[in-house]
Amino acid sequence: MARKLFEPADRDFAEAIARVNAANPFLPERIAAERAALGSEFLDRDADWNTRPPSAEPNRNVAAITGRCEAVIRRVRQSWKVEDAPELEERERYEEVVGYWLYQTYAVRFDTVILASLGGLGDEGRVGFFPAFKADVDRYLNGPGSDPTSGPNAAHLFACAFQIRRAFHAIFRSLVGSSVPMARLRSEIWQSIFSHDLRRYRRGLYARMGDFSTLITGPSGTGKELVARALAFSRYLAYDPRRGSFGRDFALGFFPLNLAALSPTLIESELFGHRRGAFTGALGDRAGWMEVCPATGAVFLDEIGEVDVSIQVKLLRVLQSRTFQPLGGTETRRFEGKIVAATNRTLPEEIRAGRFREDFYYRLCSDQLTTPSLRAQLDDAPADLGTFVVHMASRLVGPEEVESFTRSTVRWIERTLGEDYAWPGNVRELEQCIRSLVLRGDYQPAGPLMRSDETNWVRLIESGSLTAEELLCRYTRLVHAQSGNVEATARRLDLDRRTVKARLV
Repeated sequence: MARKLFEPADRDFAEAIARVNAANPFLPERIAAERAALGSEFLDRDADWNTRPPSAEPNRNVAAITGRCEAVIRRVRQSWKVEDAPELEERERYEEVVGYWLYQTYAVRFDTVILASLGGLGDEGRVGFFPAFKADVDRYLNGPGSDPTSGPNAAHLFACAFQIRRAFHAIFRSLVGSSVPMARLRSEIWQSIFSHDLRRYRRGLYARMGDFSTLITGPSGTGKELVARALAFSRYLAYDPRRGSFGRDFALGFFPLNLAALSPTLIESELFGHRRGAFTGALGDRAGWMEVCPATGAVFLDEIGEVDVSIQVKLLRVLQSRTFQPLGGTETRRFEGKIVAATNRTLPEEIRAGRFREDFYYRLCSDQLTTPSLRAQLDDAPADLGTFVVHMASRLVGPEEVESFTRSTVRWIERTLGEDYAWPGNVRELEQCIRSLVLRGDYQPAGPLMRSDETNWVRLIESGSLTAEELLCRYTRLVHAQSGNVEATARRLDLDRRTVKARLV
């Protein structure tokens, strides 16, 4: 007869841990699940661990949950007899508790490997502590009297834990700030990496995520390439116990290409490679990103809205059939990696204008992320201005000077540009402002530098390419760029401040 593994209190805790494991760590549901797990022991002042980068010092709530998991595991193991056959649901809940404990126990050791790779010191994915991890899997996940060969795949669990930890580092390394728009973006990136169902992901979806291309949209200068890099650095890597390695350094799996900077021929050469004599100057064969990128890597197509229609056709073939041909060659090659693309253009408008293929668009945006403007982030969390300055200035002035420089820079910006300055160049403009203040103690904004096809929105009106909402948003942005702040824009348009802000996002 199947028996229960848990006492009632431990069963409630195990069910809460299952919710913790399944929750998106950047959404309130994760904190609510941790609160349910700890009950009255939950510390509200330590609830926001998910707004800060991973640290060697564990959050007190996380540490308390880990300790309780260990105690529950010990009690279950003491009462689990060889002849016992636990109920399936009980077994699954027990595995959730052990899984949480394993991840937290090895998190700091994963950090050492991750930080080495991010610092350019990766060792081709070699990790030395898998035997200890596997011993814990065999000890705690295989019940008494069970066949170890039929138990959980330790190498896969190890790979999943490593990927989750990498995702935390990659997301926080790329996205700074505590605003609601930034928290929302972090949670959406997490779903782009793991989907909304982490259990399904672990069971098999992890091997198919390369089939989902990601389109990143948002204003220029909002960090779209950083988001793409975070996605690339967070891809699943299988662990090979025989080699003691993940096969490659995860930090070497990102292959970016700015399509706006190259001619169509050079784009084809960079993406698909070329054969000797394919064009003037092609003196030998060359492999392109599509061939060099491993199955666990990602090719980033920046400024996809600028690319020629002929290139769109060839990229569409890659997305549909995963095949391509080198320039000047006839052999067919397969692309096994993931496609990530970015644009600051409104692609539906480009489709209506005949500059972007509709079939390519729908293949490209199976997954879509939008980066928020700097103004939208500061409207929600004004104190993030100092956070951004610290993040950017630490590389320029060094750790000894960054604190005093940040104070003086924030004062200068608030006094000279104003707290409601539009930042039309977004994060890129803020970085330029900081560099100018480091060198000259002054910064002169250039004003909005919009592309001619964006400023000539009268042409878009005449062609019927704009919806009523797009027209209102464009006009609001135009007046905001001239006025310099939200209040002045609201007065000129005779609108409520909140309406202006909504149209500026």
